[in-house]
Amino acid sequence: MIMDKSIEVVVLFLWFFSIAAFNFSLCSGDPKVVCTQRERQALLSFKKGLKDPSNRLSSWDGEEDCCTWIGVSCNNITGNVVGLHLGNPISYSDDEITGENEAYERSKLAGDINPSLLELKHLNYLDLSLNDFGGITIPDFLGFLRGLRYLNLTEAQFGGRIPHQLGNLSSLRYLSLKGDYNLYADDLGWLSHLSSLEYLDMSSVDLHKAVDWLQVVNTLPSLSELHLSSSSLDNIPPSLGYVNSTSLVVLDLSFNLFNCTIPNWLFNLNNSLLHLDLSDNFLQGQIPNAMNFKSLQFLDLSGNGNIEGRIPSSLWNLCNLRVLSLSVNNFRGEIGSARNLSGCIGKSLESLDLSSNQLTGHIPNWLGQLKSLKHLYLGVNSLYGPIPSSLGNMSSLTHLYLHHNELNGTLPESLGLLSELEELDIQSNSLGGIVTETHFAKLSKLKVMVMSWNSLVFKVNSVWIPPFQLEKIGMISCIMGPKFPSWIRKQKSLYSLNFFRAGISDTIPIWFWNLTSHISYISLADNQIHGEISNIRFESKIVDLSSNYFKGRLPCLSPNVTVLRLSRNLISGPLSPLLCKKIDEHKNLQILDLSENLLSGELPQCWMYLQSLSLLNLGSNNLFGKVPSSMGSLISLTSLQLHNNNFFGDLPMSLQNCTYLEFINLGENKLSGNIPSWMGEKTTNLGVLRLRSNEFSGNIPPQICHLTSLLVLDLANNRLSGAIPPCLNNISMMATRRSSDNDLLIRFYDFGHYEENLILVTKGRESEYKSILRFVRSMDLSNNNLSGVIPSEISSLSALSFLNLSQNHLNGKIPENIGGMTSLESLDFSRNHLSGEIPQSMSNLTFLAHLDLSYNNFSGKIPFSTQLQSFSALNYIGNPELCGAPLLINCTRNEESEGNTSVGDDEEESEITWFYLSMVPGFVVGFWGVFSVLLFKKNWRYAYFQFLEDKIEHIYVTSVLKLSWLKRKLKKNQVNE
Repeated sequence: MIMDKSIEVVVLFLWFFSIAAFNFSLCSGDPKVVCTQRERQALLSFKKGLKDPSNRLSSWDGEEDCCTWIGVSCNNITGNVVGLHLGNPISYSDDEITGENEAYERSKLAGDINPSLLELKHLNYLDLSLNDFGGITIPDFLGFLRGLRYLNLTEAQFGGRIPHQLGNLSSLRYLSLKGDYNLYADDLGWLSHLSSLEYLDMSSVDLHKAVDWLQVVNTLPSLSELHLSSSSLDNIPPSLGYVNSTSLVVLDLSFNLFNCTIPNWLFNLNNSLLHLDLSDNFLQGQIPNAMNFKSLQFLDLSGNGNIEGRIPSSLWNLCNLRVLSLSVNNFRGEIGSARNLSGCIGKSLESLDLSSNQLTGHIPNWLGQLKSLKHLYLGVNSLYGPIPSSLGNMSSLTHLYLHHNELNGTLPESLGLLSELEELDIQSNSLGGIVTETHFAKLSKLKVMVMSWNSLVFKVNSVWIPPFQLEKIGMISCIMGPKFPSWIRKQKSLYSLNFFRAGISDTIPIWFWNLTSHISYISLADNQIHGEISNIRFESKIVDLSSNYFKGRLPCLSPNVTVLRLSRNLISGPLSPLLCKKIDEHKNLQILDLSENLLSGELPQCWMYLQSLSLLNLGSNNLFGKVPSSMGSLISLTSLQLHNNNFFGDLPMSLQNCTYLEFINLGENKLSGNIPSWMGEKTTNLGVLRLRSNEFSGNIPPQICHLTSLLVLDLANNRLSGAIPPCLNNISMMATRRSSDNDLLIRFYDFGHYEENLILVTKGRESEYKSILRFVRSMDLSNNNLSGVIPSEISSLSALSFLNLSQNHLNGKIPENIGGMTSLESLDFSRNHLSGEIPQSMSNLTFLAHLDLSYNNFSGKIPFSTQLQSFSALNYIGNPELCGAPLLINCTRNEESEGNTSVGDDEEESEITWFYLSMVPGFVVGFWGVFSVLLFKKNWRYAYFQFLEDKIEHIYVTSVLKLSWLKRKLKKNQVNE
């Protein structure tokens, strides 16, 4: 979160000023005064217990004055050691280069804390922060350094219970025990003895057992900063009674487990509090309108999720507020109105974050009056209407995020007046219209421009020179073409460029490839870009040129490339130049997708040089030959797709070394031999196994049943024989409706992700599954030589969506419990030798959209249900003993009359007689009633006879069909006789 530097200066000035007063070595004094022999020896003993890999304590020599040693400060009058400044002098940053971070690691002190420190009777300052003491406990004896006023153990890798002896440090003003999730405290009663404490940081210390934390903290009258972020706190009382901590300036309780409303006692801190951070908890309810922190400068309630209602208008009256963050909650309604902008919040607010809520309505015009505002985050809401042109008046604005809303209209030209703007993100809206040079007139500081997923059309002059130097450009689905944008040539600071589906139908100019040496991410996918790339050397870390018209041979790759996507192009030739050139050169390639091209030849044998490769997709090319054994050296491989080529022969045993495989698609080849048992023994995380349309033979190995994470099993169109393994019910993922929660279908990488897709035969047709693949559960064993019965265990796969066992030699009955497979959408048992009746439980398959039971030996009546009668008679054809709707064959009882007619028969005959007798007068009345109307109503007469003609035609067709059926029945009876 953002905190203004001036706040830090105000809050910390008094601490460092007072602490510096105790470090008399910084003051003038007698230069002849040296440290005492006892303290020098104590420091040397302390050094012996330490490990110092960077040798930063090299000045600690027994013959020298210890007051001159690095990290040691002394009283310049008495010579006593008063301070040890041994925190890591090198700071760590994610933005720093690897070498600097390695220096940070080497500079860490380690080892043990020697009790010789107790000899330093005048020590008041001890800093051991950012070192690595390997999880040892904080020494108890530190609690006997009674002169300590400053103790900093921040992220020094201490572990275990915090010693209560620290409560003896009654003079302590600054205490930081900020940990690395290894420290814990079972109670905090010892803190109440630190009556002089002004600064306390116990962030990332496990305090979930310290139920009295608030009562203890309330006993510290001098406390001005309290940091308890990520401390596993789960209780925060709604009231506190008398508030003693009236000096509190900073309160940080973020990233805890509070599950309650915002507590009322916070309102009693309003005279002093400048910084309040309650973000990333589970707070709920509404922000009270009575909130009246007149001096508050920083308020962060973001990331709670359940703070709801409307944004209180009282927030806009906090005249000193500089940072307000309410993101990731459940605020509804409009943003609201501000009443005192001219003299209050309009002069102070610098950051406003309302993103990720459910706010609706228009972006209010009054936001344009916030002259001091630097950061405006309104993304991920339901805001609609145009972007107000008044936003162009926010002269201090550096970050404008309006992404993922429902904004429409055109982009206001006034945004081009934001001369301080550095980042603009308006992606995923419904904006349209033309964007010209005017929209960027004064944006000289712009670094990030993301306008993706809108309908904007860029029309700038071909010789336009932008005023900015962008670092990131995102223009997905914006029309940038048809010519390749020439203004990109002037962007020398780019690291990310995304022109996916940007309407470009040009060739890429040579100067662009020269520019890419410093661009980490390039996406030009899904355009109509053409030309050869044979002589291009890709330098970028991630290159996505898929779905274009590039042709020629494969390009050269720099070792920097980790992701290369060239699928759906016209690239031809062999793979060897791309993969095997400079075999002594280290390759970092992780994702390689060359599918749907015109590649030819055999797979090379140089896969051992691609140890980092995790995804390989060479599907739908013209490759042939055997799968080389060297592919077994791809030990990081998680996805292997070689489908729709001409590979033949057995799969090499070496592939069992690829134990991380999660996705295997080798369909549509000529691979033969048995399905390897190692697929179920070694690749236990396998989620997709697709081997359809090959020449595999033998039995289905029972080891397949070990693949409990399997979503898709497709072995169709092979030569498999034997029985269906009854252990298939062990595939637990096919018995659960939850989506796959691992990453086997999505490969994440810097700047983007790769989504697996799969062609499956479902519901009788081929369908491509991509984003919803993780919800699919499919088993296809069709068109093989499988025999035996359908194992009843398969009925326990209640989450299975598609089951196809057609075109085999299966016999026996359909399992009685098949109705338990309630998620089935497609079921195909056609062209087998199945017999018996269709189980009544099939009427429970309410999601069934495709059913084929044709050409078996089923008999009896088709169970009645909404689903089973909705299919065509063709879905049941070829079962001569089957009857009932939707077939035209009725199921009748063949009852033979033996002996005399029963009483029931007499009663039925009597009822029929009376039925016909009562029908005669009714017919007469009805006939003349209708005839008299038709006699006088001409248009009714025409309509009636047209209707009658249609009915006669229908009766005729039905009679012919019935007669045909009767002839077949008689013929069959004659044959039987």
